Amino acid sequence: MRAIWKGSIGFGLVNIPVRLFSAVQNSGLDLDMLDEKDHSKIKFKRVNESSGREVAYEKIVKGYLLNENYVILDDEDFKDASPEKSKMIELENFVDIAEINPIYYETSYYAEPEKQGKKAYALLLKALIKSNKAGLARFVLRSTENLCVIHPLEDVLVVTKIRFAQEVRSYKEDLTLPDVSAIGKKELDVGLALIKQYTSAFNIESFHDEYSKELMRIIKAKAKGKRATVKKLKPREELSDDLYGQLMKSLSGKKGA
Repeated sequence: MRAIWKGSIGFGLVNIPVRLFSAVQNSGLDLDMLDEKDHSKIKFKRVNESSGREVAYEKIVKGYLLNENYVILDDEDFKDASPEKSKMIELENFVDIAEINPIYYETSYYAEPEKQGKKAYALLLKALIKSNKAGLARFVLRSTENLCVIHPLEDVLVVTKIRFAQEVRSYKEDLTLPDVSAIGKKELDVGLALIKQYTSAFNIESFHDEYSKELMRIIKAKAKGKRATVKKLKPREELSDDLYGQLMKSLSGKKGA
């Protein structure tokens, strides 16, 4: 793996030199867009909406639509707005990681200590494990300020970018949601029993990207001039208004019930 960032984690007055490596990868297949006629790759052009002519990259500027007019920004504007260049992930406070709603999570990076920071790294890792806490911090990556949590994963520290509050949309004005008070005790008890019956230890290894696996099987079959057999969808029963009946049927239908 190639490091995407080098700097330090600031833990009080202690600096822990680290390198960050991407901890995630896309499990989807890398498909190219081709011309149906000769399978040549499709290229995208930057075209002027008014004239229809292609615009050279060096002639393109960026603008923000304000009061029906564009305000054009230059390199200096972006430089002035950028956070101070820093190679420090400064821990600001510690929180229970369970308090962070998953909607805020973005992407994760493994943090590897440099030689001179291994003992301090081990201390922070052990302290986070022992306290069941995660560190909240900010850092600059590719000229952009990011909020993150630093948390342990077995024997490695993980830096996970999280969204700022203003990046999560409010739903209260746009969505029509049901009234939870309409659920009676009888239905709730069966719902809780159903959850309990399906509850198990979290094991991410038991979940796989079945779509990509099936698509690759179809690709390999087509490469040999064959057509892969496709699983037939099982028809589902029509929905009914009898919520309690559906819950009871679900409860009795699970294997091992």
